[in-house]
Parts: sequence; C-alpha cells; structure tokens
Amino acid sequence: MEQGIEGKTLYDDGDHKFIWLGADDDFRKGVVQTMQYLIVDKNKGWLLDPGGVHLFARVVAGVSRYISLDRIEGIVFSHQDPDVSSGIALWLGVTKAKVYISSLWTRFLPHFGIVDLSRVSAIEDCADRALPLPSGARLRFVPTHFMHSPGAWSVFDEKSRILFSSDVGAAIFPEGGERLFIDDFAPVIPFVEGFHKRYIAANAVARRWTEAVRRLDPEMIAPQHGGVYRGPAVGAFLAWLSSLRCGVDLIDEIYGA
Repeated sequence: MEQGIEGKTLYDDGDHKFIWLGADDDFRKGVVQTMQYLIVDKNKGWLLDPGGVHLFARVVAGVSRYISLDRIEGIVFSHQDPDVSSGIALWLGVTKAKVYISSLWTRFLPHFGIVDLSRVSAIEDCADRALPLPSGARLRFVPTHFMHSPGAWSVFDEKSRILFSSDVGAAIFPEGGERLFIDDFAPVIPFVEGFHKRYIAANAVARRWTEAVRRLDPEMIAPQHGGVYRGPAVGAFLAWLSSLRCGVDLIDEIYGA
C-alpha cells in the first residue's frame, strides 16, 4: 500500500486516535486483503475487526506500537466472516476485552472454541447502541444488516467522525494497485461495483443505509477491505451506492431471464 505497511494514524487530537493498523508486505495471492483498525481514547483501546487467525501475530505487533494489550477494553466484530472473526479466541486469550457482535452470530461462537460467553455482548438488531469512551465521546453502532451479512454493524466514532463501515465500501484492487486513501471515487468504481452488486440484498437496503450515514456526516468512511474514502470521495461513494441496483434487483441477470 502506498502509505507503507506499519500503519497510519487517521485522526489524533492528543486524547483520541483512530489508527489503521497496516498491511502485510507479503500478502498471499488469492487471499482477500483486509483492514484492521484501533481506536485509542485516553490510553484505552478498542479494536475494530482485528481479523483472522493468520493475521493475529501481525495485528498484535501493530497494536503494540500504540498501546499495550492489557489496555484493550473492547473488540467489535462487525459480522461473522472468518476474515473478521476467526481470531476471536486468540484475542480473548491475550486481552481482558469485552467482545461486541450481532446477536444473530453469538450462537456460532462455540464453533470458534468460545464456550464462556461472559465477555460477549450481543447487539440486538434494532438497538440504538453506543459505547461511551473515557473522553466523553461515543462509538455508535450503525445497523448494516443485509449489506452483505444479515446481521452486521458499522461503527461511527463521534470524535474523529470516521465511520468504520464493515464490508460496505469494499474495494478489491488488482495486485500492485492497492492504496490506503480514496480521494477520487470514479476511478475505483470497477474495483467496488462487483462486490456491492452481488452481496447487498437490494437497492432498498443500500438507500436506507446511505440515508443513515448521511445523517452522521462522516469525514471518512473506513471499510474492512480496500481503501479509506475521504474528501469528495465520501459523498460520491454514498451517491453511487444509493442508486445502485444490486442483489435481488438483478435476479433475472443472475439466473438468466
């Protein structure tokens, strides 16, 4: 990625940081590139989608550059995919953190070896939920259901005004074309379009999500794959997504009319 592999601070006001945790320099062909993020508030940490088992050592090293593991207070898993959550048992083993995940997926946690659910906080589908931070800011959970997964959440950091959007906004760049920031949306549409057309349930869902996000007025949108939207690319992406025909809108094209 153009900004190097060791991570980059996307926001820092002294008390509060929003950090992209870097990328693998030897990322394997055929494996989807993922993005992990750390929020540090008053020297306490919250992880967003820390990733699968094969990334665990790299992400631990990345986190440790900014904060000690015993100061991680919470870990958000936006949905159930293994690239998001298969490292959950390892993270519960090295931190004292509480885990936040959709209530739809808690019953699958025993398949990851999680028998004791006392540190797991289930987020109900219609919850108006936020995590208070030591500085007084909040992390707000934004429903992202049927935007790839039937039970998923985005997280809006009210202090930095950065929206962690889970898989929404994902870009699959060609090898050698990776970038951290997306400032001009039009050139990346070919790397964004296929995923969103196939995985989002319908345009009605996309419109509902974009309406909710516009009310938040984010400075950046940081997805789990691809690049971080900033500046004019934020509005351009939301405008494109709100009018996208996707999912069942394309059922005749998928099955053949």
